[in-house]
Amino acid sequence: MSIFIREMKMPLTIRAFTVPDANGDYNIYINNDLSDEAKKKSLNHEKMHIENNDFSSSELARTIEKNNE
Repeated sequence: MSIFIREMKMPLTIRAFTVPDANGDYNIYINNDLSDEAKKKSLNHEKMHIENNDFSSSELARTIEKNNE
């Protein structure tokens, strides 16, 4: 498993998101308009989802986010 981190332009309401691919790798997309500190915090949050195996969960995304607060 590999993790690829990319920055891209997106609305400020979206800090980051992760997309698992067919190879079992994870692609983390970070909003490039965030401060360096916010980018780091968002990256750590996305990595937590990977470590918790949240992508194979049957829970709703909002439930997973609430449980990880």
